[in-house]
Amino acid sequence: MKKQSAIFSILQSIGRSFMLPIALLPIAGLLLGIGASFTNQTTVASYNLGWLLGTGTFLNYILEVMSSVGNVIFGNLPIIFAVGVALGMAKSEKAAAALSGLIAFLSMHTVISSMLKLSGQLNAEIIGTNITNTCGIVTLNMGVFGGILVGLLVGWLHNKFYKIKFPDYLSFFSGIRFVPIISAIFHIFIGFIMFYLWPIIQNLMFSSSGIVGKSGPIGILVYGIIKRSLIPFGLHHVFYMPFWQTALGGTEIIDGVSISGAQNIFFAQLASGNTKFFSIEATKFFSGEFLFMIFGLPGAALAMYTTSKPHKKPIIGGLLFSAALTSILTGITEPIEFTFLFVAPLLYGAHCVLAGISHMATYMCKISVGLTFSGGLIDYLLFGIFQGNTKTNWIYIFPLGICCFGIYYFLFKFLIIKFNFLTPGREADDLKSKLFTKEDYKNVNWDQNIAAIIVNCLGGAGNIETIDSCATRLRVEVKDTTKVSESELRKNGAAGIITKGKGIQVIFGPKVTTIKSEIDEYLEKNEGG
Repeated sequence: MKKQSAIFSILQSIGRSFMLPIALLPIAGLLLGIGASFTNQTTVASYNLGWLLGTGTFLNYILEVMSSVGNVIFGNLPIIFAVGVALGMAKSEKAAAALSGLIAFLSMHTVISSMLKLSGQLNAEIIGTNITNTCGIVTLNMGVFGGILVGLLVGWLHNKFYKIKFPDYLSFFSGIRFVPIISAIFHIFIGFIMFYLWPIIQNLMFSSSGIVGKSGPIGILVYGIIKRSLIPFGLHHVFYMPFWQTALGGTEIIDGVSISGAQNIFFAQLASGNTKFFSIEATKFFSGEFLFMIFGLPGAALAMYTTSKPHKKPIIGGLLFSAALTSILTGITEPIEFTFLFVAPLLYGAHCVLAGISHMATYMCKISVGLTFSGGLIDYLLFGIFQGNTKTNWIYIFPLGICCFGIYYFLFKFLIIKFNFLTPGREADDLKSKLFTKEDYKNVNWDQNIAAIIVNCLGGAGNIETIDSCATRLRVEVKDTTKVSESELRKNGAAGIITKGKGIQVIFGPKVTTIKSEIDEYLEKNEGG
């Protein structure tokens, strides 16, 4: 049991560390999506917008810059992940970890580049499937995997050595100053190892990618079910990132350059002027999300509303509408999912299966709409509608979505009534399974110090080992879980709480980043005081 908790804690830390670089993807995708869409002269001509967006116009210059900025972010994701993951894994002194991640990344790839030259593999210097140019270094094409590997190793080194003490004559190199030094030295050896090991790993990934591709609809069905089932544990990032960012998600040659990873393939095609139709094999990891995020979960919300008690409908209706709107616009689904996850796990199981079916349906209908972070209406407009139906088959999402809405509504309504699930508005104890109202939110004294309240709910500053956040939840490691008050956390705005070993996830929704910043400031002042 302790071993399982330790593994969960490690995986939670890894998933948490991915969130900083992942948070950059939506804005990069928006810049590239808007820029590439409206600088494509075929699109401009088809909408007769040459007078406004044609080559040489003021807006064209702005859009070209937007496209270039988005493109450079996606083009440098490996080093961004190296820095971001190292920062996310660090328990303290995060700035030193980020610098060490940068140094380690450059060190590793410089060693690999030197080995390629010494072994004669760059005599006919060709940038292709196996070799690429990363930050000006001609090296093995490790993609984002290389960045993640560096980030995880640097995070481990940082947490191990950032408090190290040396004798007085070497004391200048003690503490955080030692971390970039040991990181650079350590990654010299990692560079040697990866020079020999990475080609083997890459071939295995290509083979695995082929298996996923050959498994067709069944493969993407399983992918969708697994990804959704990991949401409650916060481990979904660990699962889907390899498909999105490495050769597990496929490899294609675009404009003469080998691109690996489903999301990288999509955005490379988006930036290319030669794309006739976006890769279905790449976008199969994304397109299904639009069905259940824009249509399906709102259907589930309607089912919960119609089955709620009449006198509670006015309050529950507004809250479910707000949660549904969040899912529709942004693709952030946890406000809805966590309203039924704890009180009716069977509903969540049905939701996971339907999510997998959604992925399978869009794949079979050859829909190729990509996304940045989640399948909300914003991404649907940018990467579906604005790209044109001839490139994406986006129009088929509407009839499929209507069917998805109906299936979610009738299935959820049937299950709620059949098993008498205490979904919002049906419960006897409001605290147990309620959605919090605006009045509840106002009653939390944010101005007084919400950080102090939450820290106390977690057992006090002394009980907190590490604390971080992702898109919607605080991720905390505590010394003693018995000191954590779940009921008080719920009273102070938590929509859900997941405990596994010493790892605790507290779901606050999109406002969690602000809460996390306030807690950091509070802990820093408390420590200083």
